[in-house]
Amino acid sequence: MNTDTIDEQLALIKHSAKDFAETYIRPHVMEWDEQQVFPVDLFRKLGEHGFMGVLVPEAYGGSGLDYQAYISILDEISQVCGSIGLSVAAHNSLCTNHLLTFGTEAQKNKYLPLLASGQWIGAWGLTETGTGSDAGGMKTTAVLDGDEWIINGSKNFITHAISGDVAVVIARTGKKGDSHAMSAFVIEKGTPGFTAGKKENKLGMRASETACLFFDNCRIPKENILGAVGDGFIQSLKVLDGGRISIAALSLGIAKGAYLAAIKYAKAREQFGKPIAQFQAIGFKLADMATKIEASELLIRQAGHLKDRGEKVTKLSAMAKYYASEACVEIANEAVQIHGGYGYTKDYPAEKYYRDAKLCTIGEGTSEIQKIVISRIIMEEALFV
Repeated sequence: MNTDTIDEQLALIKHSAKDFAETYIRPHVMEWDEQQVFPVDLFRKLGEHGFMGVLVPEAYGGSGLDYQAYISILDEISQVCGSIGLSVAAHNSLCTNHLLTFGTEAQKNKYLPLLASGQWIGAWGLTETGTGSDAGGMKTTAVLDGDEWIINGSKNFITHAISGDVAVVIARTGKKGDSHAMSAFVIEKGTPGFTAGKKENKLGMRASETACLFFDNCRIPKENILGAVGDGFIQSLKVLDGGRISIAALSLGIAKGAYLAAIKYAKAREQFGKPIAQFQAIGFKLADMATKIEASELLIRQAGHLKDRGEKVTKLSAMAKYYASEACVEIANEAVQIHGGYGYTKDYPAEKYYRDAKLCTIGEGTSEIQKIVISRIIMEEALFV
């Protein structure tokens, strides 16, 4: 396939995502944010349009698209609402992609069509209250009892914990602290002993549901393990490589949304007889914002390119996530500043971009964790220089 055809297809995908966001999301953005509504019906509709199984092959009911298309979809949706972009990213990159990458044919045939169609919403559980970035110290356990696994413990800050129909959960099956002592399991909503806590009251991303998951002698069939016993943590790292590209794309979309809002306001707002966009102080801010957006997208697209080629992407996905998320916060901050007093009110969109942006530097590995990942890899590479 030639490059022109690929570009044309990507343009159509971007237009489709943009049209969906403008039609079905923008009219409700502040209503969902103010009331902290997780719009389940919207995700059914996202599924109908192919946005809930972006990377899932058509054989399993998905769209069969690549990471370049996925980046574009998240970008367009997140320009309108970061909350919806976050939930689309979590559903596709974490739960669904974990099943796609490490599930058996029976598991994939059972779950992927439901997830890709949006009939089911997926959750993914790694983080715990006392561990955070130290996933190796997790306390949730899974013990084999005959033909069943018994799971006890809890997971924290889980997207779709309440409304999710199925969750992929990482639990300890060996000694604490051993990276080969954790395994991944798929658990369906309604399983006895599997419950969710209260919805978190968050600063931003308020239309994306976040809560705890609890396991109290939760019994699941032996065959609900994903991959081999002890492979759960290694699987998680590979899943997060792709997940970080999605959070980088989410950051890109929020940054673009904030930037475009700032441009619109700066062109319309007049002071001293001319639009404030014509003042160097504002023009330089907009120039910095535009440059950081371009740099972010180049990093993200390169990471997506490596992912599509099946090459190792750990370093570049961490770089893309780190840079794009930090740039997103800076851009959202400047958008509020350009709006002046109006940027601090809910009559303009800048304040919501500002609130939503911060999560991007925290979710799926903080900026500090990304720098640890990057620094370790570049030092390993330096051994061969």
